[in-house]
Amino acid sequence: MTETVDIHALAGAYALDAVDDLERAAFDRHLRECGACTVEVAELRETASWLTHAVASPPPPRLRESVLAEIGRTAQERPRRSASSPARSRRDRLRRWGTGLVAAAVLAAGVGVGTWAVVEQGNQQENARIDAVLAAPDARLVSSEMAGGRVTLIVSPSRNAAVAVLDGLEDPGSDKDYQLWMIGDTARDVGVIPGGTGRKYINGLAPSFGVTKERTGGAETPSSPLVGQIKL
Repeated sequence: MTETVDIHALAGAYALDAVDDLERAAFDRHLRECGACTVEVAELRETASWLTHAVASPPPPRLRESVLAEIGRTAQERPRRSASSPARSRRDRLRRWGTGLVAAAVLAAGVGVGTWAVVEQGNQQENARIDAVLAAPDARLVSSEMAGGRVTLIVSPSRNAAVAVLDGLEDPGSDKDYQLWMIGDTARDVGVIPGGTGRKYINGLAPSFGVTKERTGGAETPSSPLVGQIKL
């Protein structure tokens, strides 16, 4: 009997490298099409890296109580009755433990996991660059609400690169696109995303990141006020 697994449910296990080769290959393909999992894996990896820090700091007051209360309100998956191999059972236990641990740490750190429905952008080369940023050990997330939606940046200083994920921004208009900028002394064009949802690899960081609405195809310099800005 073949067991059907929701590919999205593998995000936590994938982030902790608790998947087999077939699952990893399938999820690698899935990441290229799913902005929700792109951001979630980056958040989980960032949080998992916090857990490896040797230096501890005192937790905020009532942190333990709030985390335990949240766990108590969260519905748990019922155990399955079907037989499974010892190897799969061990992997399933690791997957449940690892995902739960990282989720609790995300909760404690106040990092929210959102939902992004993202259309496919770019080609295989861009996808490979995006994968490299997600896998970078120093990858971190910054985000801000803009134009009725949310913009998230996954930033890797060591690679001098980032991935911008736009989710649910309002329609810019029939003759407009959202244009992305890295802003230092001047604003540098780093890509155009038609509509309010998409993702883009960005090569080269700057002190801040901004988004404008520009004519279809983009402009050489910003011609309208910023829709939003994120300090890096």
